[in-house]
Amino acid sequence: MRLTVGVLTYRSAANLPPLLAALPAGLAGVDDWRLVVVDSGSFDDTLTVAKDLAPDATLVQLDSNRGFAAAANAVAAVDPDADAVLLLSPTTRLRPGCAARLLTALAEPGVGIAVPRLIGRDGAYKTSLRRRPTLGRAVAEAVLGGNRASRLGRGELIADPAGYDRQTRADWATGAVTMFSRAALAAAGPWDESFFLYSEETEFALRAADHGFRLAFVPEAEAVHNGGDARNVPALWGIMVANRVRLHAMRHGRAAGTAYWAAITLGEAIRSIRDGNHRYATRKLLRERTSLVSGRPAGVPDQLR
Repeated sequence: MRLTVGVLTYRSAANLPPLLAALPAGLAGVDDWRLVVVDSGSFDDTLTVAKDLAPDATLVQLDSNRGFAAAANAVAAVDPDADAVLLLSPTTRLRPGCAARLLTALAEPGVGIAVPRLIGRDGAYKTSLRRRPTLGRAVAEAVLGGNRASRLGRGELIADPAGYDRQTRADWATGAVTMFSRAALAAAGPWDESFFLYSEETEFALRAADHGFRLAFVPEAEAVHNGGDARNVPALWGIMVANRVRLHAMRHGRAAGTAYWAAITLGEAIRSIRDGNHRYATRKLLRERTSLVSGRPAGVPDQLR
């Protein structure tokens, strides 16, 4: 199978060296692949580093930071004849043989997306698998808290440790390392660029499932992921939470979106007493309610562009 490997960068000069150094081992067993670096208007040395360390890569420079989905579509457009596309966030490193194992999974009937087990800085696996968003799960997370609801199997997050040692069925997964087939892309259509950040991988996975393509979790394929800044930056947390509401409204309509907004807002408000991220998100949800439950894009602060 012919593979396009896309690295999505934005002010990523410091992260590129370890990612690129790990690629040869990570792509071992893949005979036909092409590296593409899509940069979203960085103003640091990202492009210089990419040119120095990956001189054979195709470099695509977007005029501005239009978000993850726009960069993903730019990667896919470079080689329309590729059988599959592997998207890599700049804070990731493939472990040996990762890509070949994902390709093997992608060749199975009905599979349109394949994801590896993600490993954090501490060497432990990350809980990266999710169930389909529903009102019931949002209510459970609001009342019980996300961690407790997930441990009880009531939340969106799949928290069972055993689920990360086997080929667990999930509806969507963290998008830091994502491989998808050209067939799934052709059937479902391009990534939705109206999602600037967060929920774009959810939306694509659910839309692919609508067209008969499921997501495969491949625990034998591993990648290190040092990202996940949402808990450290209130603006990121806010847009992540807001996009959950917006996606539900897009898929299920305004009435369902309003109910989902109420559940998510309740959960954020309960926890806003002791946490700045939740305070920021609560204010954003209240301020943008009408827009979000109508399925319109969440506001993006200038600091994120």
